Amino acid sequence: MAEAAPRLTRLLEQLLGVPLPVRIRAWDGSQAGPPGAPLLVVRNRRALRRLLFKPGELGLARAWVAGDLTVEGDLYAALELMSGLVWERGDDARGLLQTLRDPEARSAAVGLLRLAGPPLPPAPPPEEVRRTGHLHTRRSDRRAISHHYDVGNDFYELVLGPSMVYSCAYWEPDGTLETAQRDKLELVSRKLGLRPGLRLLDVGCGWGSMAVHAAREHGVGVVGITLSQEQAAYARKRVADEGLTDLVEIRVQDYRDVTDGPYDAISSIGMAEHVGAERYLEYARTLHGLLGPGGRLLNHQIARRPERDESSYEVDAFIDAYVFPDGELAPLGTTVTQLERAGFEVRDVESLREHYARTLRRWVANLEAGWDRAVRLTSPGRARVWRLYMAACALSFERNRIGVNQVLAVRTPEPGTSGLPLRARTWTA
Repeated sequence: MAEAAPRLTRLLEQLLGVPLPVRIRAWDGSQAGPPGAPLLVVRNRRALRRLLFKPGELGLARAWVAGDLTVEGDLYAALELMSGLVWERGDDARGLLQTLRDPEARSAAVGLLRLAGPPLPPAPPPEEVRRTGHLHTRRSDRRAISHHYDVGNDFYELVLGPSMVYSCAYWEPDGTLETAQRDKLELVSRKLGLRPGLRLLDVGCGWGSMAVHAAREHGVGVVGITLSQEQAAYARKRVADEGLTDLVEIRVQDYRDVTDGPYDAISSIGMAEHVGAERYLEYARTLHGLLGPGGRLLNHQIARRPERDESSYEVDAFIDAYVFPDGELAPLGTTVTQLERAGFEVRDVESLREHYARTLRRWVANLEAGWDRAVRLTSPGRARVWRLYMAACALSFERNRIGVNQVLAVRTPEPGTSGLPLRARTWTA
């Protein structure tokens, strides 16, 4: 019988119709593939069964999270090479059926089944979300937020660093992660025109970084809301440690349940991705209604590229199952349209795409440097989820597959006076 790696490589190339761009090492120690290429380690036959029973991204993700499949060497290089075989091809069960119409591909699939061993589909890793009920209800949103954010504050400190800001930083060429995150918070503050005496609502306040910055640096009264109990507890302690309890209130509250407007400004940083397409107009109208006349909204949100046929858009299988359950990305134009439909005047849009790529690479480096501790704080599977998702997202931002934008919008009153500077991007109050 041939060694596993050469046989596996030959069968995969026969099935896919293209040469494999990575080198493979199989469970028996054999290797095959281009010399010097990133090494894809198939640790057991169970990895093959996962791929055969869930072709495409979800099968690969399950094998990765379970530890059946890993990469030795440059993870970014391996993901870039593999993207053409998985993500850009869009392989799934339907794609496999199309492929199997070819007799040679069918023969390869049969060979892979034999190599994989007894045809029993392995159970998904415990880190995978078990979805029930309707999307974007208050209950389902709480579950989704808890899955992602209630992983443990110590784990997030390891990945994010002392700033505890979980959104892209705003970089100088030679800046540090901490200074870049501080500069991002200050950029948001200047766009919102924050000054003493104003009220800020921070929607999806996370661990309180924006709330603390706005109160400490600009004397603003802040209400921060989150659906995560762990985030709220951490944020309240930060507020107390900073001596800002007279200015900052942290609530565990859904944005749809906030009733104590009007506010002068609203920051929504990395939260709107959780809202969902069907709820987005409701989200925009709710925030519009919470602002007083002339109030400003800073909406900081990841965007995807538009589809030729928007009805064909599908949520990324790995992200949905392991990272952001029920999260949805919209094109920038769709977001702007929905904000305008809600009554906002959109005054400025700034892309920070390259900034997010750089931020993610720093987070990956933090995770890899503290890998053993990260595994102890969560689980081996959860740590692998984070490493894969952040590295893959960094490449997606670098390659312009996704972007991130700050949209500044105003509840402009009837006379038409927006209250913004005459020259764009001076951002004085």
